[in-house]
Amino acid sequence: MAFTIEASVDPQAYVSEKEEQDTYVPENYHIPDGTTPNLETYMYYAKIQRDKEALSAKNDTEDGLWGGLFSRKSTRSQESDRRSVASANSDGKNVTPPSDEGGAALVTAGEYRAASGALRTATWGSVFYLITTDILGPYSTPWAFQQVGYGPGVACFFVFGIMAAYGGFILWRLFLKLDSERYPVKSFGELGQRIYGRWFGNLCNILQSLQLVFNVGIIILQNGQGLSQMAKFKLCFSVCNVVWTLAGMFLGQIRTLQKFGSIANLAIWMNILVLIMTMACVANSPPNYQAVSFSGPVITQAINLQAFQNQLNGIMQIVFSYGGAMIFVEFMAEMRRPMDFWKAMAYSQLFIFIVYMFFGLFVYSYQGQYVVNPANQGISTYSLQTATNAISLTAGLIAAALYGNIGVKIIYNNLFVEMLGFPQLTVTRGKYYFAIFVIVYWAIAFIIGSAIPQFSALSSLIAAVCIFQFTYTFPPFMILGYFLQVDASKDDGEFDINNPYAHRVDSWKDISRWGRAFFSNSWHFFFAVWNFLLTLACLACATLSAYSAITTIVTAFQSSSSTAFGCHSPLDVSS
Repeated sequence: MAFTIEASVDPQAYVSEKEEQDTYVPENYHIPDGTTPNLETYMYYAKIQRDKEALSAKNDTEDGLWGGLFSRKSTRSQESDRRSVASANSDGKNVTPPSDEGGAALVTAGEYRAASGALRTATWGSVFYLITTDILGPYSTPWAFQQVGYGPGVACFFVFGIMAAYGGFILWRLFLKLDSERYPVKSFGELGQRIYGRWFGNLCNILQSLQLVFNVGIIILQNGQGLSQMAKFKLCFSVCNVVWTLAGMFLGQIRTLQKFGSIANLAIWMNILVLIMTMACVANSPPNYQAVSFSGPVITQAINLQAFQNQLNGIMQIVFSYGGAMIFVEFMAEMRRPMDFWKAMAYSQLFIFIVYMFFGLFVYSYQGQYVVNPANQGISTYSLQTATNAISLTAGLIAAALYGNIGVKIIYNNLFVEMLGFPQLTVTRGKYYFAIFVIVYWAIAFIIGSAIPQFSALSSLIAAVCIFQFTYTFPPFMILGYFLQVDASKDDGEFDINNPYAHRVDSWKDISRWGRAFFSNSWHFFFAVWNFLLTLACLACATLSAYSAITTIVTAFQSSSSTAFGCHSPLDVSS
């Protein structure tokens, strides 16, 4: 295939497997006086990091604004990396690897930071493919239009797209302001923690872990439905879910996001192929009457005046389309030049808006109330239905493996490494633990997907509880806190990195600091009010949507239309 992704640098060309295993990953760096870094410290080192990346960019060759999508090859010399490590030795502090890993070499803190930077290899083109790997978005958009109609559907797609781009831009700016090699930002929770403290970081980590495992469970459910269709409902539905769970446990053993780049590239083109095939099929064949309980001719509506609860469930499918913000930070953390992330985000958001909405409108126009979620499973011709299922199931497995990879890392690093003292993933024992955690993770996802076999309601619930927060609620809340702290520091003294708290003239216990935070800059004041009101509005919308999804799930179980861990496929409504 002509469209390929190549790493900007292969760290394994310079680092042997043994050296990688011996790498000691220091956690929780402290500033010279032994205290926890403050926001000014993070900003100080982040500016140094961005200046270094800007200087390095002059020596790297990477394609322009569009070329990066089609040729992902950029060069970075081995000599450049060696110079970085040599200059980093100026820190002069040795860090000893854990003795149980058999490492005898001493690694300075500076060498570690230089090596950490060398492992940031993803390019913006790779990240574009990773963002658009999301399998759930395009296939659920026709069902979203079926729930709300043409008018509200297009309006919501446009508004949610604008606000998703706004949230992504905020995350990008905050990452550039707070990330450095000395204090790397590796997850959404870490970024939030640097602004509001540990409580907010823990909240982000919990919701992120919840969303990722539910995403994997939803994809297992979707793939199980597809396999049951391919087997003409003769294979037990729970067995279909087990098949994909086992496949995910195998594929999930890939540890680095860069290695997902090539298969993510393949997945997006597989998704596009399925979208084209689905549109061609629905335009030339009747709907799949066996998969829905409606009857009569196809009906489309400008506005679907049904229960508000059902409309909210449909709107949450649109939210799912823009649900990549949760892992934006992880993508930036593995980029050679995070300043280029805006390109990947802009192209992916534009792709989602144009392609996803067109697909949703097209399929809904031909199938109306008979739309199935996911859309390709609403094809009535068995041969074409099987072909699209085979392709989409493979792409779905790749997306699930990506979610699982990040989900396992978040849980392992934040819970088992920091709190329970487990080894890092870069050492041999850590790799073994990673393999075991992947198996457990997929087993939990199987339980979720099989216990609640309601694809639309389950995806609406996780969209309301988790995706909505990361894409729309948290970014304005975080930029609000960031600017308040920056404005509050304007009357402080000159910042000294060796004594980072000494420059402050007051504390947050004083009214004077709060006054500067809100009123020292008139433009920032209105910006703060805007973000505060936006945060409240997003919380209200998410709460209503979560209530609607839960009510739908409860109603479905009470009516016996759904059975946990059953053999009957949710798509087979003929019996």
